[in-house]
Amino acid sequence: MTSGLPLLPAVIVDCAGSVAMLVLSLLSMRYGFLLSRHQPENFLWSYLFYITIAIAAFSCSRAVGHLLKQFLLIGGETELWARIAPYSGGLNTLFMISLAAVMIFYHKGVQAYDLLQAEAARLKVVNQELAETGAQLHDLNRNLEKKVEERTRELSRSEEKYRHLFSASQDVVFFCDASGAIVDVNEAGLHTLSYAQTAILGRRLTEFMARPEEFAGYRQQLAEEGRFKDFDAELRCGDGSLVPLLLSATAVHGEDGEMIGCEMIGKDLSRLKQMMGQLAASEKMASVGQMAAGVAHEINTPLGVILGYTQLLKEEFPRDSEHYQSLAVIERQTKASRQIVADLLKFSRQSKGVREPLDLNVLLAEVVTTCRHHPDCQNLRVDARYGRGLPMISGDAVKLRQVFINLVNNACQAVRGRENAWLRVSSVYDADANAVLVDVEDNGPGIPASDRDKVFEPFFTTKPVGEGTGLGLSVSYGIVREHGGGIELVNDASPGLLGGGHFRVRLPVDGQNHLAAEAVGQVDAVGVAA
Repeated sequence: MTSGLPLLPAVIVDCAGSVAMLVLSLLSMRYGFLLSRHQPENFLWSYLFYITIAIAAFSCSRAVGHLLKQFLLIGGETELWARIAPYSGGLNTLFMISLAAVMIFYHKGVQAYDLLQAEAARLKVVNQELAETGAQLHDLNRNLEKKVEERTRELSRSEEKYRHLFSASQDVVFFCDASGAIVDVNEAGLHTLSYAQTAILGRRLTEFMARPEEFAGYRQQLAEEGRFKDFDAELRCGDGSLVPLLLSATAVHGEDGEMIGCEMIGKDLSRLKQMMGQLAASEKMASVGQMAAGVAHEINTPLGVILGYTQLLKEEFPRDSEHYQSLAVIERQTKASRQIVADLLKFSRQSKGVREPLDLNVLLAEVVTTCRHHPDCQNLRVDARYGRGLPMISGDAVKLRQVFINLVNNACQAVRGRENAWLRVSSVYDADANAVLVDVEDNGPGIPASDRDKVFEPFFTTKPVGEGTGLGLSVSYGIVREHGGGIELVNDASPGLLGGGHFRVRLPVDGQNHLAAEAVGQVDAVGVAA
C-alpha cells in the first residue's frame, strides 16, 4: 500500500492488460499473415502484415516490460528493476518509432496501390481492344489459314513418308554438312557400321574410310556437278572390320545456291562380294578338278610301271644291301605319288555316289572311335556332343566318313605336342536352315587370317613338307558340295577356345526323312585318348 491505497488491483489490471495486449497483437499479426498468403498479389494485405509485425514487436516489448516490472517488484528486486528499466524503456521507444514510421508511409503505399490498380485496369481495356482486333484479323485471314493448314498437312505427310523411308531403308543413309561431317544416319547405317549414334555424328565420313585419298575426286565431282555415284569404298566398323559400300550422293543447296551438305546412300556389298568369291572358288575348283582328272590319269600309268619294276628289282638284291635300300626309297616315294594321284581322282570325281538315309550321330561315333588308334591322338581328350533326336540325312556314308576323318585328323595334327590338348566334335539340328550342323574344333594354334581364304584350295597346306598333300580339305569341300551342303572355317572361336581351328559342315535335311533314333543320345564328354 502507498498513501493508504492498496496497489494489488492496479497490479492485476496492469498484468492483465499486458497479457491481453500481447495476445491481441500476435493474433492480429497472424491474421495479417493469413491475408497476405491468401492474396499475395494484393499490396494492401502485405503492407498491413508489415504493420501488424511492428505493432506486435512494440506490444511484446511493452507487455514484457510491464510484466517483468511487476514480478521483480513483488519479489523485492527493486534494485534489479532499477538497472533494467532504462533498457526496457529504450526498447519501447525504438519499437514505437518503428511503428510510427510504418504508419507514416501507409498512405503513400495506398496511393501507389491505387496507381497500379488504375494501370492494370487500363491494360485490361487495351487487352480487350487487342482481342477484338485479333478476332477481326482472324476472320479476315480465315481462308488463308485454311490454305496454310492444308499445306502444312501435305508437308507433314511428305515428311512422314520421307522419315519412314529414311528409317526403314535397308541401305546405309547419311546426311553430311558442307564440311563432310555426318549430321544424321539411319538405323541400317548404325547396324552395318556397328557404332552407336553418338560415335558417328559430328565426325567426317573420311575418318571411317580405309582409303580416304580415293574420295577426293568424288567430293570434287559432288561440288561441281551436284552428285556422284558408284564410289566403291571400304568403311571401318566399330569392331575393326571393313565393310564394302557402294556410295552415291546428291548435293543439298541453300537459298543462295551454295552447297550446304549432301545426301548419301551406301549399298552394302558384303553379301555380293561373298557370293562372287564363292562363285570364283567354285569355278576354280571345277577347272582344277578337270585338270586334275587328266593329269592323274596320265601319271597313274607310268607310276604303276615304275612301282612294278622297282618291286621286281628288290627281289634281286639282299635286304641289307645298299641297292635294296635305294629301291625301297623309290618304292615308298612311288606309293606316295600314287596316293596323291588317288586324291586327285577323288577330288575330280563327279559321280553322286550311293545315297541312302544316314544317322550322322552314328557316323560321327564311328569316326571318333576310329581316331582312338591314330598316333596323333595320344594324350588327347576328345569331347563328343551329339544332338539328341537328330534328323536323318540322305548321303554317301563312305564319302562323308572321309570328310569327318579328314577334319578330325587335321585337328589331331594341329594340337600334337601341346599340353592339355583337346578337340570337340558336336552335332546339332538348325531348324531355321533345315540342316544338320557338325562342328570340329580344337585348341591348337589356329589358322592365320592370311591363310583363311586359301584353306580349301587344292595343294594348299600349312603342314611341314612330307606330312600333307593339301588335298584333304579340297576333297572334303567337293564331297560336301555334292551333298548340297557347305563347309566353312568359322572365324569366331567357340567359348573356351583360344584362337584354335573351327570347321563347320552343314548338310541339308530331306523333308521326307524321319528323326534319327536316340540310341546315341547326348554325350557330354567322351575321352578318346588313353
